Amino acid sequence: MKLASLKHGRDGKLVVVSRDLTRMVVANEISPTLQHAIDNWKSASVKLYELYEKLNQEPFVGEVFYPHLCASPLPRAYQWADGSAYVNHVELVRRARGAEMPESFWHDPLMYQGGSDSFLSPYEAITMPQIEGWGLDFEAEIAVITDDVPMSVKPQDAASHIKLLMLVNDVSLRGLIPGELAKGFGFFQSKPSSAFSPVCVTPDELDVAWRDNKVHLPLLSYLNDELFGKPNAGRDMTFDFAQLIAHAAKTRPLCAGSIIGSGTVSNKLDGGPGKPVAAGGVGFSCIAEIRMIETIYSGNAETPFMQAGDRIRIEMLDQHKQNIFGAIEQQVDAPKHAL
Repeated sequence: MKLASLKHGRDGKLVVVSRDLTRMVVANEISPTLQHAIDNWKSASVKLYELYEKLNQEPFVGEVFYPHLCASPLPRAYQWADGSAYVNHVELVRRARGAEMPESFWHDPLMYQGGSDSFLSPYEAITMPQIEGWGLDFEAEIAVITDDVPMSVKPQDAASHIKLLMLVNDVSLRGLIPGELAKGFGFFQSKPSSAFSPVCVTPDELDVAWRDNKVHLPLLSYLNDELFGKPNAGRDMTFDFAQLIAHAAKTRPLCAGSIIGSGTVSNKLDGGPGKPVAAGGVGFSCIAEIRMIETIYSGNAETPFMQAGDRIRIEMLDQHKQNIFGAIEQQVDAPKHAL
């Protein structure tokens, strides 16, 4: 099943979207918002599935679906916790600055609690009060939406709480991160609003690509219309989504509508750092990673972070090359004070 939220008020208007992303039906009589549907998933999902099947089977049902009219599936959420499941990415960060990676990182996930009160729409511009020196970067990721998760849930039980999946652009300000982490209290200003794909899907929509609580498909990132990365999201994922959920719920329950992110999707190449797509590799899901590799091999980072006018597109195609979630398409606007 595929669901989306049209821009409407604070929490959007829930619509059911056809499998080919061409048509939709407003689901107001079942659930006015996606949060309402997640809160009542056991009963609401049955009726939403019925509407979804009708939409796919009857060609004249519904109306045209326009992704640019969508907010993020949950325009705001009770919880947004982002992990770092691809330890290859963490290893590169530390290696680039000559630091050893603690052995614990291989069995204890990293996770931070992000701001969830003001998500960007999938086509909304990224606007900062300053760009120069802040190191504006995209991060292409996958996220899941849960129902109510009990405290101390075991990983083998956490999988049943995964109800929906979507893509993420976890916008980061790399220039602000070191100073914040040096305070010993974690990210805040360096992690502005994230954007999510227009559409979220139930795990069954991924068919055989969803196994072991991972998505075994390439995640595509295009920077200024050029393919920047196509790493496989199922490969090199040290912690699967069930493990990430169990980690987040170790000492507290998670409310229905909680979003858990995978962290930047990253692949190794022959056991070592990856390569750009142009050099025969699968590329990268953020600019920071290629800068780390440049630093490791040449001593200097050469690829610039995003500037005003730059564009990022993030999407995922299924085994038949059909778009699954729609695309996140964002442009960096000039700083507000310069407008």
